[in-house]
Amino acid sequence: MSNKLKCSLCDKYATVHLTQIINNQIQKIDLCESCAQKKGVTDSEGFSLAEMLSNAEYQSDTLQETCDTCGLSLADFKKSGRFGCASCYVSFESVLKPILDEMHIGDKHIGKLPVRCLKTICKEEQIKTLKDKLNSAIKCEAYEDAAQYRDELDALMQSPEGV
Repeated sequence: MSNKLKCSLCDKYATVHLTQIINNQIQKIDLCESCAQKKGVTDSEGFSLAEMLSNAEYQSDTLQETCDTCGLSLADFKKSGRFGCASCYVSFESVLKPILDEMHIGDKHIGKLPVRCLKTICKEEQIKTLKDKLNSAIKCEAYEDAAQYRDELDALMQSPEGV
């Protein structure tokens, strides 16, 4: 899956990525080239990210929904741009999912990790896979295969971290 972001206003890929600080809150938006031009992003006098974000439509009954854990309402979220707790993401999933689907490719956060962490995670996965194969070979009494997996496992565990 590609890590390219969708335009916040249409389904095209975003090429313009904006960050603006409003009332000590960081607001981010991603736009395709045509939407950026339509919204006047190139004209610093005619563009307001806060105005664009506040144009998101909610039904009035939806604004009354509250988080079961912290009590934050969707109206409060709309005003502040911040959730009160981690449970807010679950409480407001019905509202968030369509918005995230429009803004991003997929609704799962993939994120980024430093290369060293990726290598370590990869090595740990290889070790787990080899241990599983080794145990399976022993149960099936495939001792030649088990010896091969054992040797591979020993070599991998003795190799430098992250290799």
